[in-house]
Amino acid sequence: MSRTNPPRRRLGRRPVVIAGAFAGACALTMGTLSTAAADEDVDTLARVDNPYAGAQLYVNPDWSAAATAGGGEAIADQPTAVWLDSRAAITGGSAGSNTMGLREHLDEALAQGADAIQIVTYNLPGRDCAALASNGELGPEEIDVYKTEFIDPINEIVSDPAYAELRIINIVEIDSLPNLITNVSGRETATPECDEMLANGNYVKGVGYNIATLGDNENVYNYIDIGHHGWIGWEDNFQASADLLFEAANAEGATPEDVAGFAANTANYSALKEDNFAIDDVIGGQPIRGESSWIDWNNYVDELSFAQDFASVAAPAAGFPEGLGVVIDTSRNGWGGPDRPTGPGPQTSADEYVDGGRYDRRIHLGNWCNQEGAGLGERPTAAPEPHIDAYSWIKPPGESDGSSEEIPNDEGKGFDRMCDPTYEGNPRNQNNPSGALDGAPISGHWFQAQFEQLMANAHPPL
Repeated sequence: MSRTNPPRRRLGRRPVVIAGAFAGACALTMGTLSTAAADEDVDTLARVDNPYAGAQLYVNPDWSAAATAGGGEAIADQPTAVWLDSRAAITGGSAGSNTMGLREHLDEALAQGADAIQIVTYNLPGRDCAALASNGELGPEEIDVYKTEFIDPINEIVSDPAYAELRIINIVEIDSLPNLITNVSGRETATPECDEMLANGNYVKGVGYNIATLGDNENVYNYIDIGHHGWIGWEDNFQASADLLFEAANAEGATPEDVAGFAANTANYSALKEDNFAIDDVIGGQPIRGESSWIDWNNYVDELSFAQDFASVAAPAAGFPEGLGVVIDTSRNGWGGPDRPTGPGPQTSADEYVDGGRYDRRIHLGNWCNQEGAGLGERPTAAPEPHIDAYSWIKPPGESDGSSEEIPNDEGKGFDRMCDPTYEGNPRNQNNPSGALDGAPISGHWFQAQFEQLMANAHPPL
């Protein structure tokens, strides 16, 4: 593809003013807008290093209304991402708590006085090859449809000069590239669908075209999905994932300069921090990394340490520029409530020590669908830690991950047994129970029982 915009210079990382509290009835203020680039030329003035810093983020009124109606007045003013998960979603919204099209959201963002809006582009051909609940409308070979009927129409809207001053944060195709590392032949966790997507290259091509096309706009900030620590944190997966992302960042006209950062834990449940144990702890003379079935030789115990190392170690080693940050989805990883441990577990064994102290109460790290006992996590915050651009609620709390039983629908979404509370698992969660809540609707639709549980188990508490 031709690149019509001039090459841009990334601004170096610099101190920014971060607000510690939320402001406004319907939008989030993340500090005052930085003026450090005031003397920069016009080409660099509009481009910032961290699009979350100093920004008032857009609050989706559809989600806000659903949250309020569900008893969530206390959080209804929080910003959440707008999910573009089908071609129809571009113009007419999608199911669940998102009824407006993209242009309507952008217009509403301007009306709110927002500086930034978060979108999720999520419609790759053969989408989510390891989970039926989030299958999409495009077949494995429909890469041209993805380009011309999904990405190009989105680009036509976001390139409208009316939105030039609005930072558009694009979370790129979650659960795609990481699947090509962990769920392909040679792994016990392989699926035929992921083998097909690895062979045809359409995940790599799609992500490349996405970031190349949308990244031609100076106000678009692309964050490529990196899964989460309970998926990618093992040595065999960690650097390999960064290398594959770099391949995609050089495909279909893309360059690494089209990447603003990475997205971790999107629509997932991995705890942000585990305070009661560390990866190098030793119990009874045995390292917990090898002896704890929960850790199971993973190099990380929580999402923050994983994300920081991915940004500072794996990404530069793959060839990405130094200084890229990560946005961590904290919408459902708080794990508060009465079952939250208050200290380490007993030192009688590695398993008892880790299981007694861990905040993440899932049965297995591979469980991902409507998890029992989950809670809202850290509220959206800009630049909370080194290498972290933001904590953000990318997955709107209250929206289902998938139906707990088969529900016919015209959205291309199948029934995944990992959403069935009676399911006893598969190799991708080492044949453990799913831990899913009962009574769930199809993915993206409002799930009131889950929303109530998320609020009840919020940490920090509401």
